[in-house]
Amino acid sequence: MSHIDSLKSKATLKVGDKEYLYHSIAQAAETLGDVSQLPKSMKVLLENLLRYEDNKTVNLQDIEAIRDWLKDRKSDREIQYRPARVLMQDFTGVPAVVDLAAMRDAMVKAGENPENINPLSPVDLVIDHSVMIDHFGTNNAFTENVDMEMERNGERYAFLRWGQKAFDNFSVVPPGTGICHQVNLEFLAKTAWVSKVDGEEWVIPDTCVGTDSHTPMVNGLSVLGWGVGGIEAEAAILGQPISMLIPEVVGFKLTGKLRSHVTATDLVLTIVQMLRKKGVVGKFVEYFGDGLAELPLADRATISNMAPEYGATVGFFPVDEITLDYMRLTGRSDDTVKRVEAYAKAQGLWRNEGDEPVFTDVLELDLGTVETSIAGPSRPQDRVVLGDLPATSKKFIADSVENPDLAVDINIDGQAEKLHHGDVVFAAITSCTNTSNPSVMMAAGLVAKKAAALGLTRKPWVKTSLAPGSKVASEYLEKAGLMKYLEDIGFYLTGYGCTACIGNSGPLIPAVAKAIDENNMTVSGVLSGNRNFEGRIHPQIRGSWLASPPLVVAYAIAGSTNIDLTKDPIAQDANGKDVFLKDIWPSNEEIAKEVLMITSNMFAKGYEGVFDGDEQWQSIAVTDSETYEWDPNSTYVQHPPYFEHIDQPIEALKAIDKARVLAVFGDSITTDHISPAGSIKKDSPAGRYLMEHGVKPEDFNSYGSRRGNHEVMMRGTFANIRIRNKMIPGIEGGLTKYLPSGEVMAIYDAAMKYKEDQTPLIILAGKEYGSGSSRDWAAKGPNLLGVKAVIAESYERIHRSNLIGMGILALQYKNGDNAESLGLDGTESFHIEFNDDIKPHQDIVVTATHPETGKETQFTVLCRIDTLNEVDYFKAGGILHYVLRDLIAKQKAAK
Repeated sequence: MSHIDSLKSKATLKVGDKEYLYHSIAQAAETLGDVSQLPKSMKVLLENLLRYEDNKTVNLQDIEAIRDWLKDRKSDREIQYRPARVLMQDFTGVPAVVDLAAMRDAMVKAGENPENINPLSPVDLVIDHSVMIDHFGTNNAFTENVDMEMERNGERYAFLRWGQKAFDNFSVVPPGTGICHQVNLEFLAKTAWVSKVDGEEWVIPDTCVGTDSHTPMVNGLSVLGWGVGGIEAEAAILGQPISMLIPEVVGFKLTGKLRSHVTATDLVLTIVQMLRKKGVVGKFVEYFGDGLAELPLADRATISNMAPEYGATVGFFPVDEITLDYMRLTGRSDDTVKRVEAYAKAQGLWRNEGDEPVFTDVLELDLGTVETSIAGPSRPQDRVVLGDLPATSKKFIADSVENPDLAVDINIDGQAEKLHHGDVVFAAITSCTNTSNPSVMMAAGLVAKKAAALGLTRKPWVKTSLAPGSKVASEYLEKAGLMKYLEDIGFYLTGYGCTACIGNSGPLIPAVAKAIDENNMTVSGVLSGNRNFEGRIHPQIRGSWLASPPLVVAYAIAGSTNIDLTKDPIAQDANGKDVFLKDIWPSNEEIAKEVLMITSNMFAKGYEGVFDGDEQWQSIAVTDSETYEWDPNSTYVQHPPYFEHIDQPIEALKAIDKARVLAVFGDSITTDHISPAGSIKKDSPAGRYLMEHGVKPEDFNSYGSRRGNHEVMMRGTFANIRIRNKMIPGIEGGLTKYLPSGEVMAIYDAAMKYKEDQTPLIILAGKEYGSGSSRDWAAKGPNLLGVKAVIAESYERIHRSNLIGMGILALQYKNGDNAESLGLDGTESFHIEFNDDIKPHQDIVVTATHPETGKETQFTVLCRIDTLNEVDYFKAGGILHYVLRDLIAKQKAAK
């Protein structure tokens, strides 16, 4: 663990008859000073620094900065953090596995053993992002959807199955098992992790990073984890630290108790609204207060899950008896539970009644004030009290269409119906947020049971979907006898995966889809998800409303968001009598009775053989080869060219000379602008490439599904339809001017012409370059296009790190300079002066020469290589190159 341990924190923890080593915060505090009032999430960071103190990536000043945080309650210090493990889903995981496979090939090229390329931190990849709801409303829907998933994704799955066999420390949870975050919560997470080092067993906090934004869900189990981009994840996989600022921590105090009829979903929508209003982007949120004693762990996980929606890095809960009870329920061993309790108490991570740590700021919520709510029509923070939904929906419709009272005649299965604006055409119990929570899932089943007893069912125009986050959820619904009632309403099992929440909603009912398109209708979707951004859930649905699972069932029956469910009838029974929501809503006692039926055996059964998969998965033919046999005809997975020269010595760094500008951008260019995303256009470079390789436009799939093919992704880099390149003013889209000829063309096409001439490329940009979510292809794509440097006014922190991680030099204007003030228009030729002695934050001189006048403009920029680690990465050509060369050198030295 720690190479130095200057604070003498190494200690022994006795748990029953077992002993573990650990880095004791209390012992370190004897020299460091009192840190007992730190937020519990900060104590996890402190332990991490104690464990990895080496005077290179972590030094005593970093540790002292955590202590000093207590004075100012914030810090501007950047630290190097190492999580215990990595969680991936299939969309974002494929490119990381592609890189590992390419590194094995490079190892062979260097004459060394490829089997030495393995993750150094445990990696779990859960395939959950690919199942689509093509079929619904029948007993066969699940099987048919899985069959289509396997057919569509055969190439990707064969590659991941090879990875499952080839790599140590790498596990794949096959399709049809569950959502990665629910699998993490119910099965993978340990809260207190055991790590073996040199034959000694150490107990450490369970920490993780994940290549999905909702990784913080596991914070509900007191596991510090958050979402990162692929490059940071690969760094963690390969044992490299992740750079992060010591965060501000906002305390969220909970008091009181939820009222009857109020669900965890209502609570989280309230919290999202409060925290968005407060502003917690980039901060930790930590929950405290005696109200925590009233929150089951599943409710805590629901709140933690939506950290991205309220903008925080994490939404952390401390360890207490409720944590231990959940671990026992979900089948964690007695040894694990005892270790968690002992470790949490020894490290000050245990929640005691009345605990009030020091926070940067504090919000407070009395749980008793939470009301039944829904959020939409397009943002999770736009909470609407249930009774106000009709007015909100009608206003949204009035703002969207000319004739809000339009009624369109449609025919569904021979039955004449009328479709109105605001009608619910899609109702989905979906996503990790709520399907992990037994109380809201049982509540949905009970609403269905009471409704079915009155002869109610979904309206004919409503597509319905039930996609539990794990097999355990369907198991307890079956055992409670509630699944059959959900099916009576139309909620048949459609798959185990994210489905509707990420837009894998499949087609609407054909007559409904036709009416929407022909009449420009504003219709609604109601889902138990976490994100409802415009166009995300389904391209034909303008109003997407987030709601609890029981409300999703209710709206499927009501069929419209224009109805006030607090006082209007939801439907009529067989005798024509009005039925109201209160008539079919279960009491807390009824829900609690069903939840008590859930046993640890259900979790044991649900996760038995979890990595084995079904017959379809096991029948995928893969070789036992230690290196991957790349298929040159595959349009999903291709060998990337990053490591072509790995068998040759590193060349000394030298100035970038005679560079041309690929694009000039303004402020707030996000990673969504840079990285390929969404659908692939037929007339784009990526579309042309796919058609040249025999792929029909209807089979293009998305950029997300093709992240394992660099040929597709590099063609989609900077191809966003809304991006604006100042070199061609007044035009939107991924175009630029090829300077030798002045011709306007796709950025990819221009980059390839420059590559033929061996001309290095640079990007000029304004403030906040690379803001938004961390995306690995926002750095990988420019690297493959030949971009050697970016000069910007400022950077989003993670994207700056990613650029260095891909061997691209990040430079920052000084003294208030920018392209405009310096008179640069992008037509110049650039010389950037540095050498192999490059240092963090050094000044670098740039000379821009005008091509016609020969006028030279010289200015100084700040080198945004920020740490000594990053110097090593940049000299090696990137973080993956650095790790690979280090492994090759160690193998050669061992011979």
